[in-house]
Amino acid sequence: MASPESRPAAGKTRARVWSTNRGGRLRLRTPRPIRAAAVSGLVALAVTASILPTEGVAQGGASSPGESRLRPTPNVKGRAFYFTRAVYTDVERRNTFGWWSVDYPKADRQFLIGLKRLTGIDAYDLENPVRLDDPNLRRYPMVYAVEVGHMALTETERAGLRDFLMAGGILVADDFWGSWEWANFQAQMERVLPGYPIIDLPLDHPLLHVFYDLTEVLQVPNVGLGRAGGRTWEKDGYTAALRGIFDEDGRLLVVINWNSDLGDAWEWAEDPYYPIQFSNFAYQLGVNVVVYAMSH
Repeated sequence: MASPESRPAAGKTRARVWSTNRGGRLRLRTPRPIRAAAVSGLVALAVTASILPTEGVAQGGASSPGESRLRPTPNVKGRAFYFTRAVYTDVERRNTFGWWSVDYPKADRQFLIGLKRLTGIDAYDLENPVRLDDPNLRRYPMVYAVEVGHMALTETERAGLRDFLMAGGILVADDFWGSWEWANFQAQMERVLPGYPIIDLPLDHPLLHVFYDLTEVLQVPNVGLGRAGGRTWEKDGYTAALRGIFDEDGRLLVVINWNSDLGDAWEWAEDPYYPIQFSNFAYQLGVNVVVYAMSH
């Protein structure tokens, strides 16, 4: 892991600035410098975001307690982007507020504040959880999944995720640590995408430069370790890795953020004791992933 001190100085990062027209398509605006401090300036809005109302979430017809809160928001129309979180079955056979819901919904909402402020993308303000076997999943360009080391996908979830990826979607996997969780996630992906290898994402890949120019991959710690100021790793996940799965034509299907926790950095961005360099990097990488997913 590269030390935070080795990162480019604040003010040296340049961003490609995008906005959306009424048709929801991305268009490039004139590039301008983005200071690292611009991300940290979002934290004043974080508390407000964490208590936003949840109108627009479809209600009624739930088949299990709390299921109505897991529905996507089809009644909110005309937005260019929805931050979609994967609802999946885990090793404890839970698919309602199991491992998939770690940091939910605060991390989602606070990331969206940054995304909208930094890019001008017309994004929906609230969370959008969608089950992997829901046909509505194909309405969105990317789906974000956390704690994927605890996945135990059902046959219908595997089929739904495979169809989503083959139709042009991108899965973003975050916040899983160490060799055991890696082995389980790898096994899950081999059943979703048999024959597709996982490889390290090279630092010159367009995902790392589509908006912010990122020259290294930081290990982003959870909030407890970040506040403590010591080690940043969990379990035996000593080194962060950014990996991917590509199809036969070189299209990126899965972005894998292993031994790192973007979600905690978004969720606790307003915490004065959580190191700013980790929140900044988490927002920058997250923005890059969204812009890449929307433009490829």
